[in-house]
Parts: sequence; structure tokens; C-alpha cells
Amino acid sequence: MKHRHRPARGPTRRARLRIDADGRASPARRVHSPNCDERPAGTAITLLVVHGISLPPGEFGGDAIERLFANRLDPEAHPYFATIAGLRVSAHFLVRRDGRLLQFVPCAQRAWHAGASAWRGRERCNDFSIGIEVEGTDALPYTRGQYRMLGRVIRALARRYPIEDVVGHSDVAPGRKTDPGPAFDWPRLARALAGTGLVKRPG
Repeated sequence: MKHRHRPARGPTRRARLRIDADGRASPARRVHSPNCDERPAGTAITLLVVHGISLPPGEFGGDAIERLFANRLDPEAHPYFATIAGLRVSAHFLVRRDGRLLQFVPCAQRAWHAGASAWRGRERCNDFSIGIEVEGTDALPYTRGQYRMLGRVIRALARRYPIEDVVGHSDVAPGRKTDPGPAFDWPRLARALAGTGLVKRPG
């Protein structure tokens, strides 16, 4: 029997990242965080806050970030963990060093990510923002995969919500927070979001 030759397939096309009506991203790995609640009624989501995080500080990989957001961090697993194990914090998303996307809280709900904060004279940024944690530190470069995923998820969020600004945690909590830090390349993110006009801050 003669077999027909099949041409080699090209690279698989990357699936478009989508946000459903409840604010769940697909594709994204979901990890439940109880550290969330309802947004004030009628509040539009207009702000995206980019954070930087590593646990333990300066170390990447492992499940400590997931455990922190799920209230399952073992205070005895590392000396630093004892200082933060009692925190009740979360974010909507986490972008790992390799660009993988995790989601902890549906965007329709309020994640506890910004703390005491204000933007354009408006306080309580958690009420009207989405928090995206990026695994990294203030001083070390973030990765190409992370910028690529950030561009994808921010574009998807902007298609679902009336996003007006993309800022850093340090912008909404100046003097209290420094992340995502000087190593974060804002011009690079602006290029990934070309045409949206969302990144207005200088690099």
C-alpha cells in the first residue's frame, strides 16, 4: 500500500487569550484564593496594576507564591515566611518567569493586592483595578516570556473592561512600594501594547 506524503506542519498557532463574563482567563491555570470579596456595586474596572514578587525574596520557582495567596504558606519552611504567613493578600494573576499564567481571583471580584493606594486622586485602588503579579525582583530583568504574556493578558482584559491605565504598584503606593522596580522595562511593555495607548507613564 502506498502512503501519501504529508507535509510537515508549521508551528501551532497560539490560542487567543480570552476573558469570560466572570473575568476568568483562558488559557490560565486556576488556583483558588479566598483573599477576595465583591467590588462595590456599579464599579467599572479601569486600572491595571503591575506588581513584582518573589518568594523567598530573590528566589524563583516553587509554590510559595501560590501558598501565600491561598493562605497555606508554612511559616517554618523559610525564615522570611514567618514574617508574612499571617498576611491575607492575593492578586488576580501571576506571570511566572517562563511566561505561564496563573489566576487566583476572577476579575469580577476584588483581589486584595494594592493595599493603601490611590490613582488620579481616587483611593482604594482594589475597588476598580486588576492586579497582575510578575515573578521577579526590582533589580533583575524580567523575561521575554513575561513581557509577551503581559501583552496578551492586558490586551484581553482591555477587550473585556474599560481599562484606562496600566501602572506599577509603586505608582499607586509611592513611598510604600517599589515594585515592579527599576528593572521593569515599561517601554518594552508599551511596544507589546502598541496601538492601545494604555501605557502612558515614562520608562
